[in-house]
Amino acid sequence: MMMELAEGVRLQKVLANAGVASRRVIEQYIVEGRIRVNGAVVTELGRRIDPEKDLVDVDGIAVQLDVGKRYVMLNKPTGVVSSMKDESGRPDLRRFTAEYEERLYNVGRLDAETSGLLVLTNDGDLAHVLAHPSFGVTKVYIAKVEGSVTAQTIAKLIKGVELEDGPIAADKARLLDSSRGSSLVELTLHSGRNRIVRRMLAAVGHPVTELVRRQFGPLHLGTLPAGKTRELTKIELGALLTLSRHQEIE
Repeated sequence: MMMELAEGVRLQKVLANAGVASRRVIEQYIVEGRIRVNGAVVTELGRRIDPEKDLVDVDGIAVQLDVGKRYVMLNKPTGVVSSMKDESGRPDLRRFTAEYEERLYNVGRLDAETSGLLVLTNDGDLAHVLAHPSFGVTKVYIAKVEGSVTAQTIAKLIKGVELEDGPIAADKARLLDSSRGSSLVELTLHSGRNRIVRRMLAAVGHPVTELVRRQFGPLHLGTLPAGKTRELTKIELGALLTLSRHQEIE
């Protein structure tokens, strides 16, 4: 028994425990060259790994081997601060994490008056990579703004605007609707700067009245109602882990 621990655990067993597939199916994946450990294709069926250190992917999608890690999507409502405890006594995220056994923390932040997609997890490494501004994870916002936004304004957002803390340009911008003195604008950004969407749109003369984050990296809010949570699917988690590992490598 000690020898098995010293040499690691069979890859088939680890991946089966992680819910990837049955051991028999995983053996077929190995034969087909679809599994990599630390970036190298595995070819031998007897391969053993250290689940705590080795990184495994199947068909290029990262697999979380630690079944104690939890990943939750929240559609944060307005009026809630992105904190586990607000010193001012405002509503915080504890009401959404109380139902989970693990101590979950938010990945990055959304302003109290901004709603939308927020990730809650107990995976500190992933949270650090995805939240750190230097990694530039893409986010998509939909903003309701005052006034009628023109094509020229959209072009200006993409070209870049000058703010007090330096210039900023949207990765993508498009007008979704404009009527009755207001407009809906979709902005895609990888900046982590504070209140960046609101400041950009104010700088082009269209103050934000409502703001929601619809996407975070590979995750889409979909039809999740405001104030509700759900665990990420295996496909979503794989995409998120793959993104975070690529960011670390770069």
